[in-house]
Amino acid sequence: MPDYAIPAEEIRRELTVVNSRFIATLSPAFSADEARSFIARIRKEFPDATHNVPAYIIGGGNSVTEYCSDDGEPAGTSGRPALAVLRGSGLGDAVLVVTRYFGGTLLGKGGLVRAYTEAAQRVVQAVPRAHKVPVHVALLALPYPLLEQARRLASHHHSDILDESFAADVTLTLRIPLSDFEAFQAGLSELSSGQVQAEVIETKEMLVRIE
Repeated sequence: MPDYAIPAEEIRRELTVVNSRFIATLSPAFSADEARSFIARIRKEFPDATHNVPAYIIGGGNSVTEYCSDDGEPAGTSGRPALAVLRGSGLGDAVLVVTRYFGGTLLGKGGLVRAYTEAAQRVVQAVPRAHKVPVHVALLALPYPLLEQARRLASHHHSDILDESFAADVTLTLRIPLSDFEAFQAGLSELSSGQVQAEVIETKEMLVRIE
C-alpha cells in the first residue's frame, strides 16, 4: 500500500481577504495529464478570475512529480506557497487550483503569501483522505444453499459484491483486496468442502477511504 494519502474526492473551500475572494479547489489526479485537465477545467469554470493559481504533486513519498505556477501574481507569492502546503500535507496524487478575484486592494507580497497559504490549508485540511489499494475482481459460482454464508464471508473480508446472477447456480461478482484474497479462498474451501473457489478476472487499484 502506498505510504501517502490521496484526496478521496474533489472539494472546494473559499476565503475572503480584504475583499479579494480566494476559491481553493482540490482533487485527486494520478498523472500530470489528469492534473493539467483539471487545471484547464477550473480555468474554464472561472474565466473572469484575476488569477487561477495551480499546483500539483503526482506520486508520493520519494517519487514525485511537482508543478506550480504564479499565473501572473508576483513571483513566489502564490504557486510556491500552494505547493508548500501540498508538500506538508502528506498528500500525493493531488492537484490544487486557487482562484482569485481581486477585491480592489493590493495585499503586498507578504499578504499574498499568507492568503494563498491559508486558502490552500483550508481545502487540504477539509478533504477526506484515501489510500490506493490493490484489489481483485473475481467471479464466484456457488449453489444456492451457500449464498448467505458466502455473502457473510465476503463482508468479513472487506469485499464488495458488484453483481449477483441467479441461474442454475448463483454467480457473484466480487471486488476484494489482495491482502484478503487468500484467506477468503480458504474460507470458501472450508464452507464448501473444497468445491468452491473464486476466479480472478481482473486486478486493479481502487481508492479506499481512511477512517
